[in-house]
Amino acid sequence: MALVKTTTADLARQGAARELTRSSPWGALKSAAAVLGTSVAAVALLGSGAPGAQKPPPGVHGEVHFAVWSVDSDGPDFQAILSGAIGDYGPAETVLPNGQVDPEHTSEMVLRLHHGTFRLYIDGIASEFRAKAAHEPVYPSTCSDYVNVAASLPVVAGSGTGAYRGIRGDFSSTLSGYEDEKSQPCGNGFLAQILVLTGSGTVS
Repeated sequence: MALVKTTTADLARQGAARELTRSSPWGALKSAAAVLGTSVAAVALLGSGAPGAQKPPPGVHGEVHFAVWSVDSDGPDFQAILSGAIGDYGPAETVLPNGQVDPEHTSEMVLRLHHGTFRLYIDGIASEFRAKAAHEPVYPSTCSDYVNVAASLPVVAGSGTGAYRGIRGDFSSTLSGYEDEKSQPCGNGFLAQILVLTGSGTVS
């Protein structure tokens, strides 16, 4: 238990306070307020600790499930929702290791959630997806496509911020694409498209 240290100056102030108490009721009130203020300030100072000593948010531990999706876009922007040991949601974006936007989806995906951010390595699953999608249209008679691939998505080491600082782990994931292309001849853009990345894994 922290104690307030009494100094000679404190005793002198207390003596003056007693003199004021004898001479005036207002003096009694003022002296009591002064002593109380000194004590509160001292206790607050002793209990505050050094600057920057505040503990970081606790890490997350356990099983996490996520879904990330993009509608009618081949660009870098997605939406994400997570449940389990992480219950959070927010935008996601494909980026390069230096943080620049990656519209080609070749490297990483950052999840910018309400309570913090972290990144996933997506290069492996994205490469498999591109290889299968290179043969579009998958169903030439209807100018439509379905591509489905699976791979492990590790968390990028050191990428966590906020509540996810220090997060580690990986996710067994599936990336699926559904697309209806414009009418014959196929391949002149799409009429409707959805990309869905789902996964589950344990983080710590």
